[in-house]
Amino acid sequence: MSSSVSVLFTALLVYVVGAFGSLIFSRKEQLSINISGVSGIIGGALGIIACAPVLISSNAVIDVFQTPFEFAQFSIRIDGLAAFMVCVISLLVIVTALYSFAYVQEYKGKGAGTMGFFMNWFIASMIALVVSDNAFYFLVFFEMMSLASYFLVLTEQDDNAVNAGLLYFFIAHAGSVLIMIAFFILYCYTDSFEFSAFRQAQPSVAMAFTVFVLAFLGFGAKAGMIPLHSWLPKAHPAAPSHASALMSGVMVKIGIFGIIKVGIDLLGAHNLWYGVIVLAFGAVSSVLGVLYALAEHDIKKLLAYHTVENIGIIMMGVGVGMIGIAIHHPILATVGLLGGLYHLLNHAVFKGLLFLGAGSVMYRLHTKDMDLMGGLGKLMPYTAFCFLIGTMAISALPPFNGFVSEWFTYQSLFVLSQQGSFVLKISGPIAIVMLALTGALAALCFVKVYGISFGGQPRSEKAKAAREVPKVMWMAMAILALFCVLLGVGASVITPIISKIATALVQTESFPLAENGVLVSSTEPYTALSTPIITIMLIAFFCLPFIYYRATQKYRLSDSPKGNPWACGYAYESGMASSAGGFTHALRTMFKPLYRIREILDPAPIGNKGLNMSIQGATKLEPIWEDKVTMPIAYAVPKLAQKLQWLQSGDFRVYCLYFVIALIVLLLTIAMV
Repeated sequence: MSSSVSVLFTALLVYVVGAFGSLIFSRKEQLSINISGVSGIIGGALGIIACAPVLISSNAVIDVFQTPFEFAQFSIRIDGLAAFMVCVISLLVIVTALYSFAYVQEYKGKGAGTMGFFMNWFIASMIALVVSDNAFYFLVFFEMMSLASYFLVLTEQDDNAVNAGLLYFFIAHAGSVLIMIAFFILYCYTDSFEFSAFRQAQPSVAMAFTVFVLAFLGFGAKAGMIPLHSWLPKAHPAAPSHASALMSGVMVKIGIFGIIKVGIDLLGAHNLWYGVIVLAFGAVSSVLGVLYALAEHDIKKLLAYHTVENIGIIMMGVGVGMIGIAIHHPILATVGLLGGLYHLLNHAVFKGLLFLGAGSVMYRLHTKDMDLMGGLGKLMPYTAFCFLIGTMAISALPPFNGFVSEWFTYQSLFVLSQQGSFVLKISGPIAIVMLALTGALAALCFVKVYGISFGGQPRSEKAKAAREVPKVMWMAMAILALFCVLLGVGASVITPIISKIATALVQTESFPLAENGVLVSSTEPYTALSTPIITIMLIAFFCLPFIYYRATQKYRLSDSPKGNPWACGYAYESGMASSAGGFTHALRTMFKPLYRIREILDPAPIGNKGLNMSIQGATKLEPIWEDKVTMPIAYAVPKLAQKLQWLQSGDFRVYCLYFVIALIVLLLTIAMV
């Protein structure tokens, strides 16, 4: 066993011990909370220690372990992609575990110990899944992940949580069935569940396309892409905020990981339409996701819709990468996958930060309605500052991390637009326009979120009484805020590491995408981006006016008298402030048909109707079953028993006769056979 695998197994063991420790000591809730948090921090650190060397060197580590099941060995493969996923998951786990020490205090008396059990089990299953190289165990861990996250959604145990959990359960397991069918088709070609055998399979073009579509829909449901997204804006707000950060930050990325795994790693992405499909679904998801977010007043539901948006952006990069592989354009493929994977990491960081920020607001105000917030910038300054960095990062403003990954995605789309095929020439510009529209609407949405929630005056009594969250919570947010800056300013350091993963998937030689602190494009139009210079220029842009003001202060007239400004004869009232709904009213009116699509595509009403019909049918069927089947049997059995009582005469000689008769029947049966 290699050192990386042994350390990773230790991390998994820590999570399992933390899970059962939280459950065993669930009556001592503070101890249970501490066990869960400590196991998360230690397990996350071990996960990074195990996979960071593989991530840097790009040398895959493979180990095979025998199991009681002859048809499935437990195969472990830590390649660049798996190591990248483990590091992303582990980073967010460490931060959310730190956050949980204070945040989970709110859940004392509501099953904090059980929450710790499912949280650690959820993390362990994700880690085991991404390194599994066998279809059987991949599906086992996939189901474990889905079930653990389902119980986290049910934490509040109210009607909303139960309905959200039920919808998530059905969609997640419908996706699992599609993935199972895809793997079973590959099994039929290889007579093995090993991914190494799947890579050598030679299905026909039609059958390979069928496998891809099944896997794409199954993993797309887990990723929350449109139109399979309806569970996401219901499940994420229902879960505790640190669980929401993990579900939105990393669990949905398992869907992206699965699409890459099947489409590129197992099937080779030789079919052009694989990439076109992924690109198209990604573009639609990005635009509709941000449009639906704009209409929300619930801060966690709004963030959940932004997960749909960013999953769409990631899929756009992955789709371009698949197209590049299919048309044998290694630079296009590498830059596209680089943009997608970089945004996968960035989204985990800034979306984790935003969900923790929303959780901090809810921790003090106990509401998710933005119209009941306001004025929190002064009352919760650390939370407000960290949340502001998260909003700028998700809006792709330089020099933060979201800007860099979207820059690479734009570069790949520009190159795609120059390819010879008509489909590609038209796909590239359309995707560019949709990505640009997504960015503009995202910026508008987070101006609304930050302005309504943290700006202005408090809009409720709870908002007036708000104060900063405990130190451990804002420190966790500060760590992610720092990463938002470092992943942007230090992009020239991160880019070569992620590009190695992309070139390994494309199976091509590496080429420079970052030189001397500058990000460069390797194809026409040749472009370059220096995030450190942009950072210096932005700092100067904001600092120079203040420097000029101070330097010229003695040469200017004294300030005008201070006092309340004349407000047209009116004193300020809270009703004068913009509301979350009023801020986006014009857009919601303009795009009303697109919002109507959300209602049409939502399977929840159909599911509820089907569930109610099933309940009504069962209610009608139960008396019939009882009257026609259960009760006649219940009456017949005693009567039959009375008639057979003569067999129990109590005479020992009669019982010996029964024994002799049984032996004779047995001998006759053997003789006939």
